[in-house]
Amino acid sequence: MNSFEYLLSGDYWISFFPGIALLLLIVAINLIGDSLRDILNPRREG
Repeated sequence: MNSFEYLLSGDYWISFFPGIALLLLIVAINLIGDSLRDILNPRREG
């Protein structure tokens, strides 16, 4: 449990910014995948 003491001591930002970076990366990959699906599948409407 010693590895998570920084969360209790107020240093939550150590894990906050990497978490936000991962979230943004996942959203970007999802949007790119949706765009590629729309481009490569002309039969799909909507």
